Amino acid sequence: MEKLKNQLITEKSIRLLKQNQYTFYVDSKLSKTEMKNWIEQFFNVKVKGINSSRTRNKNKRRWSSNFISKKKMIVRLRANYLIPIFLN
Repeated sequence: MEKLKNQLITEKSIRLLKQNQYTFYVDSKLSKTEMKNWIEQFFNVKVKGINSSRTRNKNKRRWSSNFISKKKMIVRLRANYLIPIFLN
């Protein structure tokens, strides 16, 4: 579970849950296909698609070359599948 950092809980991510889409912070070196295969095996679900984006830290000082970035992935599941950790 080291590839999956944590789930992202925001107003948008809660709205996306109604559309069967789940938002995670993941390891920044992870690709979409690796994430898809990992989620399908770990949670025993079928993934329809994945969107990914990188975000930088909100630092008001000058940008340096060694900034820490985070990678966020939105995972769309096929109908009748769900990830149980989001039910709590």
